[in-house]
Amino acid sequence: MRDTELYAQILGVKAPWFVDKVDLKIAENSVDIWLDHGPGERWPCPECGKLLPCRDHVGERVWRHLDTCQFKTLLHARVPRVECPEHGVHQVLVPWAEPRSRFTLLMERWIIDVLTECATVDGFRRLLKLTWDEVWGVMERAVRRGLSRKEAQPIHYLGVNEKAFRKGHSYMTIVCDLMRSTVEHVSEERKKSSLEGYYLSLSPGQLDSIRAIAMDMWEPYFTATMAHVPDAGAKIVHDRFHVMKHVNEAVDKVRKQEHKALMAQGDETLKGTKYLWLFRPENLPAQHQPTFDVLKASDLNVAKAWAMKENLQSLWDYMSPGWGRRFFKRWIKWIDRSGLEPMKRVGQLLSRHLENILTFCRHRITNGVAEGLNSKIMSIKRKACGYSNKDHFKTAIYFFCGGLDLYPRSV
Repeated sequence: MRDTELYAQILGVKAPWFVDKVDLKIAENSVDIWLDHGPGERWPCPECGKLLPCRDHVGERVWRHLDTCQFKTLLHARVPRVECPEHGVHQVLVPWAEPRSRFTLLMERWIIDVLTECATVDGFRRLLKLTWDEVWGVMERAVRRGLSRKEAQPIHYLGVNEKAFRKGHSYMTIVCDLMRSTVEHVSEERKKSSLEGYYLSLSPGQLDSIRAIAMDMWEPYFTATMAHVPDAGAKIVHDRFHVMKHVNEAVDKVRKQEHKALMAQGDETLKGTKYLWLFRPENLPAQHQPTFDVLKASDLNVAKAWAMKENLQSLWDYMSPGWGRRFFKRWIKWIDRSGLEPMKRVGQLLSRHLENILTFCRHRITNGVAEGLNSKIMSIKRKACGYSNKDHFKTAIYFFCGGLDLYPRSV
């Protein structure tokens, strides 16, 4: 079999295209393949599909294909242009590549597969000996393709979270589908407008289909949701993990204050105990258990604050908002009588947001999925040694966490 016939079979080239020439360059470890077409062919307009004669050709273009026996394989062709009476002059579509891509469809699909596994552009670039721009171009096209193909569908449970882009209070707002574990929206900052952009992209039917939204107590997110989601007051669920984070921070403030006072007296009782008070009891390392048993049974202020924190965990066991409210009222009285200012301040914070903490009793959702996606995003960011460009960061989030159909059209 001649080399042109062999590559016609390998590439799946069909009329009107054919393999005109093959040049194997052993010294350069590459093989170049020229594709051509016969005279008198009529080509479909890429806009309307009307068959038209060839007007002229663009200059020779080159596409990278899958390697042939470890030889870098390049396709060459001059692409015809047609002049449509309705749409003007356009390049025709070639069957082996997408418009403006420097890779064949099969090569681009393989790049997407390997990128998904590697989760780092730089490592993949070195592996395939491609430029950073080439690989990033594949990612950007894949994300644009995936977002354009995404069909509007009901999303019943949403998670709204923030992600630090870099140090210095530079944040991104991330909205995820808690049932499908996918990122649905990424926007800059953590302002009201950051979340409003997502709600405005939804149809009235999609907004109505939202059953619950897990978020922290950040006011701009709350305000945006109240303004755009029907019956939002009954659907917003302040995430239990963020609630307990605030309480943990209050316990730690009590510890710091007490530790400072004790050290002034030469008492090192609380030295090195920071994390003992922050562990969940079931997660406390066994070697620290005897020490902590003594500490929590003492009359230290931090022991009282820790007991308050642990008691609040019972709130999440209630199935009825009414019974949950009764429990919280007893808990807040305990807090108010304690005289511990950090605990009183966090009690006031939770009291202001109580109704949307108690919605957990009905909806039973948390931002656990969003936190898991955040961990994945952090891993991607760490492997890339950070991102200097917010658009690139958003592209990476959609590529790895968006659940998108990234592949080019079928070949």
